[in-house]
This record gives sequence, C-alpha cells and structure tokens, in this order.
Amino acid sequence: MSFAVTRTSRSFVAPCEETPRGSLGLSFIDREPVFRYVVRSLHVFRHGREPARVIREALSKALVKYYPFAGRFADDPDGGGEVRVACTGEGVWFVEAKTDCSLEDVKHLGPPLVIPEDALLPMPSPELKPLDVPLMMQVTEFAGGGFVVGLIFVHTIADGIGLAQFLNAVAEIACGLPNPTVEPAWSREVIPNPPKLPPGGPPVFSSFKLLDTTADLSADHINHVKAQHLEITGQRCSTFDVAVSNLWQSRTRAINLDPGVDVHVCFFANTRHRLRQVLPPEGGYYGNCIYPITATASSGRIASAELIDVISIIRDAKARLPDEFAKWAAGDFKDDPYELSFTYSSLFVTYWTRLGLLDVDYGWGKPLHVIPFAYLDIMAIGIIGAPPAPQKGTRVMTHCVEKEHMQAFLEEMKGFA
Repeated sequence: MSFAVTRTSRSFVAPCEETPRGSLGLSFIDREPVFRYVVRSLHVFRHGREPARVIREALSKALVKYYPFAGRFADDPDGGGEVRVACTGEGVWFVEAKTDCSLEDVKHLGPPLVIPEDALLPMPSPELKPLDVPLMMQVTEFAGGGFVVGLIFVHTIADGIGLAQFLNAVAEIACGLPNPTVEPAWSREVIPNPPKLPPGGPPVFSSFKLLDTTADLSADHINHVKAQHLEITGQRCSTFDVAVSNLWQSRTRAINLDPGVDVHVCFFANTRHRLRQVLPPEGGYYGNCIYPITATASSGRIASAELIDVISIIRDAKARLPDEFAKWAAGDFKDDPYELSFTYSSLFVTYWTRLGLLDVDYGWGKPLHVIPFAYLDIMAIGIIGAPPAPQKGTRVMTHCVEKEHMQAFLEEMKGFA
C-alpha cells in the first residue's frame, strides 16, 4: 500500500529581526573536506497542533540568534580558496507537507519505510545548490496529529551536538520562551589551526554498491556484555563500546577478508572538554568540535576474538584521544587525521543517541525516534541510535555491506539480538 505526501508550501524562513551581515570564517575542522556533505534525518513525533506553523514561527525567531544558519556558504572573497559563511539573512528553506495517513498506518516509520524518505525530506527549489544552504527543513503533518520533521543540513556548519543545540533552541521558542536558554557562540577562531600539510594528489574514492539494513540489540544483551566486561577486566564499558564492537565483528566476519588484512573502524569523538580553556565557559559552541579515532586490527583477530577483546581494542583507541588530539592541535603530526581512507576494509560509525536530538520538544513531547540517513556510497557506515519509544535497547542502522555479504552479515548480527 502506498501513501502520498503533498507539499503545500515552499519558501525561505528568514530571521524575524535584522541580523548582522558580512562574512564569517569557519574553523580548521569545519573546513575539512570530510564534512562538506549533507546529512539527512527524519524526526518522528506522535502528535502536535499546527506543528508546521508553530515550528516555522519559532524558527524565524531562533534565526535571530543563529543567523549563520540563514546565510550561504561561499568561497573566500579574498581568493584564499577557503569556504566561509556569507551572512545574507536569506533564510532556511522550509517546506510544509501533508499526508492522509496516520503514523500508525505507516508503523511510526519503522523499518522498512513505507513512505520513501525523499517524500519526507525537503526538496530544494531548482536554483538552490544544496551544499550552499546550511539547513533545509520539511514538516509533514499526518492524519491524527502526528508529524515528521525532515532535515537536510550541511555538516560544515555544525556537528551533531551543535545541530541538536540549534533545534532545541527552536523548540524552546516554540514552547513560549522569548530566547533560547543556551546563548549560541560562533567562536570558530579559537579552534586549533595547525599548519596545513603540503597538498598531495587528488583523493581517489571507490564507489561501492552498499545495501541498507537495520538491526536491534536488546537491552538485556547490552547489559549482559557490560557485566561480563566488568567481571573480566574490572572496567566499565559503554553501550557505544558494545554496539560498535558487535557491528565491527559482524561485518568483519561477513566480508571474510584474508585473515592477515587489516580492518579499521573509525568514529568521531566530541572534543569540547579538551578545549575548555578557549571555548566560552557557559557553553553554546555549535561548530564542528570532533576528532576521528581509528581502531585497527587484522581481520583474523577481529573475526575470531571474544567480544570482550574487541571491546578492549575499541577502548584502547578511545584512550589515545587526549594524546592524539593534543599533538594534532600543536601541529605535531605527519598525516592529516581528518583525511580518511574510504576502502571496503574500513567501517565508519556515528553515534546519534547522545547528541541531544532525542530531547527536542516543540511543545507536544519528545520524538518517538530519529532516523538518520548519513549515507554515502564511498564509505561503509553504521549509525548507532535508538528504536522508537517505548522500546528499549539500541538500533544499528547500516549501509556497510554489498549484496554478496548481506545474508552473512544479517546472520552475524542476529547473534547479538
């Protein structure tokens, strides 16, 4: 059964008051090419009353404080070749839509999606270049009062924590506050700016035919592994540690590389706590403030190891963060850590449950769940999130194996349910 989504309004939402004009420089991390892409996500809410109107009005007010989101990315006018934010006040591209079905009819957008995500995400007008617009939004109202906020944002403007900070600001205003409780801070100039390495050759990216799948790890399984890890090692591990280790081992077994071939898992760690001395003490920084951590081991070791041992490999990599980040900030590195290698032996993982996106409340309750689509065909990726409330446990959404390895991957992940 198919359900049609009708877009009823398309326009720019500009700040409701005059905002500064001019050009803002981005940080060293913001400008990294690895972040010059769009992230798409759906935020599913059980009910609301005229949510499109309420969110639109709150967005216009929030953009007064967060005016860079209303600007456009542009090349440095001085010819430096670096992208900047032109504070034009043009606004966020905003789409209103409706559908005759209820969220219950589409199983609250649980997998597999009954409505294609493209129908729930904002379609830009033809003259817009998506990589020039920091944020686009679509609010789709469902029969019975449910609604979905579809977002497309360019990672260059903010990391996941920064995006959540902005959305929570919109939500607070929607709930009646005159101003967000957290004052936004641009402060891109205080982020470390180590010397650039000499340019190498142009990067070469392979394109894979990766398939999507979703698997849930039960809370019982996660808690059992945590208890086992504590008993064996005397140390506590996190839900992230368990989930990423499950995923890395399952994928490594499924793709079945030669045992001597190295496999890698990479994830980004928040580094705001490493920059307390330079960032505003009251918080509010919403730019990219994350650093890549990579764990590497032979395929044979990961495939045959006990899960507790894989967790130890992940935790050892995380423990290197303070030293590696300090060296990078001081310019003491030979290779740019943000220049990542996209091969089939590499897995990239993002963690969406601790960003603050599940706390966004426009006045009618927090989202049932958030569905990310941070997928590119040049990288094998896994996204660790949460299943729809009130379900417990952890949801692992992947775009990480090709067709020939999918069945084996699904069987491996079943063992961790």
